[in-house]
Amino acid sequence: MIYPQKKSWLFILFSLFILCLIIMLFCMTIGPANITFKEALLLTLDKLPFIDFQHLTTTFPSSHQTIIFQVRMPRVILAAMTGAALTTAGATMQGLFKNPMADPYILGVSAGASLGAAVAVITGSSNYLGIWTLPIYAFMGAIFSTWVVYYLARTGNKVPIYTLLLAGVALSSLLNAIISFILIKHSQEMKQIVYWTLGSFSGTGWEQVIASLPFITIGILLILIFAKDLNAMLLGEEGAHNLGINVEQTKKLLLIFSALTVAAAVSVSGTIGFVGLIIPHMVRLVVGPDHRILLTTSVLVGATFMVFTDTVARTILAPVEIPVGIITAFLGGPFFVYLLRRKNIDLF
Repeated sequence: MIYPQKKSWLFILFSLFILCLIIMLFCMTIGPANITFKEALLLTLDKLPFIDFQHLTTTFPSSHQTIIFQVRMPRVILAAMTGAALTTAGATMQGLFKNPMADPYILGVSAGASLGAAVAVITGSSNYLGIWTLPIYAFMGAIFSTWVVYYLARTGNKVPIYTLLLAGVALSSLLNAIISFILIKHSQEMKQIVYWTLGSFSGTGWEQVIASLPFITIGILLILIFAKDLNAMLLGEEGAHNLGINVEQTKKLLLIFSALTVAAAVSVSGTIGFVGLIIPHMVRLVVGPDHRILLTTSVLVGATFMVFTDTVARTILAPVEIPVGIITAFLGGPFFVYLLRRKNIDLF
């Protein structure tokens, strides 16, 4: 397969960025209120600095502005952030373990983050940490589950992928059982905790965007810094070591950064599975295994995919809203089975 060169890659990246913005704007027009794409575009541009479209937006109903800026825009932005976070973490884990079956959901990272968020809800810790409570608790849960899975799967100096997957599945089952127990024990908070177990952006707003944005942004940027190290690790641990890379330290740092991004996403969206499995794999088939290209492309494709999927989830059975995690599971489950059935799943 011929992968795109630098100039064509930059063009692809720019095109994906524009496509993502267009889809985000389009999805903000979908719903019970009849809002046109032109309205959404002009209202959004009018909020940008040094741009004044007020003379064009004064004729728009004030209710439409409220719907755009207080309901749909924060939800769309949050969906994009979550998609970017999950796909970046997924691409990182797949590169780290050199296998397209690695994924935050399958490896138990998402379950750990969900448990942390559930603990934050039942303990009422928001009285002390405010809007940062869920991301911080989710991060601690994700770090814990990542550490447990990594050391359960480790055999000598190696981490076999099948051992890693088995450890992730086993820990996910245990953590989900604990979450189910919490649901029964604390029925008053059941509705809020159920959102994490199914994955949903329902009821989210600017507060969730503000709380998760720093963690997701920092996590993704830190991962991108290690793109060259991930490329070197594709040669094998011995080859990466010969290039001067501290393999074990790099593994631990990348797992921590991945846990940070996943935790921030899970704290506001809940457990959304298979996004980190599907998107990086499909992007890799198009742009190749170079993580400098793969990671940046996955950010945009993941953001676009999640915005589109969330829009489908909230409109396909309107006025009833389907948790977006159900939609991604419908797509990701068969894809995971397909990868399992391949005789040669190492695609790097």
